[in-house]
Amino acid sequence: MSTSRATLDLWVGIFVAIGVAAILFLALRVGNLMTFASAPGYHLEARFDNIGGLKLRAPAKAAGVVVGRVERIRLDPGTYQAVVTIKVDQGFQFTADTIASILTSGLLGEVYIGLDAGGDTKMLEDGGTITKTQSAVILEKLIGQFFLDKASSNAAPVSGSSGSMPATASAAPPASGASTAGK
Repeated sequence: MSTSRATLDLWVGIFVAIGVAAILFLALRVGNLMTFASAPGYHLEARFDNIGGLKLRAPAKAAGVVVGRVERIRLDPGTYQAVVTIKVDQGFQFTADTIASILTSGLLGEVYIGLDAGGDTKMLEDGGTITKTQSAVILEKLIGQFFLDKASSNAAPVSGSSGSMPATASAAPPASGASTAGK
């Protein structure tokens, strides 16, 4: 009976170890910490007005293929722009008119830098700067702008009316129970 108990304990231990290893693997994968080796590459800088949720070690992708990672993020105190340093793998070259955009993908909302090469014949070199950038789209700002635009368009005067009363208030019925006659 003790050998079957020992065998059961061994299998439970193996199962728990596999479970812990799987959770560790997923945690490292989600946190972009799976790249242990430092591949040779070169550095490019890009300036953005807003980087949204971009983090260190976020991927840089071209046509959906990971070509590098974000290595450094800092704020330029003179222009108040985010300066992002990207380490691009040595096997990939980008033209001087490359466009860098901050994009979001997937269910977890992974934020990454999308690189779209242009048609220039001159290539970016180590320490080069990507001058054409597109900042992150902030959903909260879009929603706020949408409601602000709606509110301002609803408050516009009706064309052809003689007064400056907003269109939404011009045909409002009196409140129930309120008498307007004789007062």
